[in-house]
Amino acid sequence: MKEKFLVWLNRLLIADVFLVMFGGIWFLIAAIGKFSGLPLGLDLFYKLWQPLFNPAISILIGGAILNWLIDKVSKKVSSN
Repeated sequence: MKEKFLVWLNRLLIADVFLVMFGGIWFLIAAIGKFSGLPLGLDLFYKLWQPLFNPAISILIGGAILNWLIDKVSKKVSSN
């Protein structure tokens, strides 16, 4: 049960990392475009920030902490 949950959690975190990286690259390109006078989607990024990228970053941080916590508890239980 625990192993299946950890595999699922790790897959979710990997997908989430790629979403966050995509958002960061998009933001950089769109910000450079905004300062250059090219419309490269910065306004759309701002609209998607709250419903998409903000929760993705929170899930990534929370999942990493949960993964670390499960690992620590498992090591503590298996050593006893």
